[in-house]
Amino acid sequence: MGLESVRLQPVGEGDLALLERFLVEPESAGPFQWYGWSDPRRWRRRWAENGLLTDDGGQLMVASGDERLGFVAWRRIVVRPGSSCWNMGIQLLPHAQGRGIGTRAQRLLVEYLFAHTPVVRIEADTEAENIAEQRALEKAGFTREGIRRSIVFRDGQWRDGVCYSILRDDLPAGSAGR
Repeated sequence: MGLESVRLQPVGEGDLALLERFLVEPESAGPFQWYGWSDPRRWRRRWAENGLLTDDGGQLMVASGDERLGFVAWRRIVVRPGSSCWNMGIQLLPHAQGRGIGTRAQRLLVEYLFAHTPVVRIEADTEAENIAEQRALEKAGFTREGIRRSIVFRDGQWRDGVCYSILRDDLPAGSAGR
C-alpha cells in the first residue's frame, strides 16, 4: 500500500463495526486512546441521525483500497462569538500505525477542511508521551504551541497534553483551501 492510495471517505453503515471496536477493545484503541468501555451504540445512533457529518464536526474513514484503517474526526471550537476553529484527531488500528498513514490522513483532513469551510485555524492535541503522534502532526504541517498540564485523565492519572495548530496561510501555494 502506497501512501498515495490513502484516502478519506464518509462513514458507511458497514464501517460502524470498526468504529465500535475503538470503544470496546483496548488493543484496538491503543495506549493513548483507551479511556475505558463506553457505549458502542452511540456511533450507530449518530450515523442514523446524520451520517456522522454535521456543520459542527464529523468523522471520515481512513481507507486504502477496500481496507478501512481507522478514522479522522473534527469538531467546532467556539473561541468568541462569531469566531471558531476546528479541533481534529485521528484513530488508527494498530497495524496501520507507524507507516506514515496518520500523517497522510491528517494532511488530507486539513486540506479538506480548508477547502470546504472558511476557518483559518485547525487545532490538534495529543498526550505529551505520544511522541509518534507529535511527529505525525509536525510532518503534516502543524506547529507545536505548548503544553496543557493535567488536561486528560486516562489509566488512573492526569496527563499533560501538547497543543498544535495549522493556519490556512501555513499551506503551500497550490494546496487545497487557498
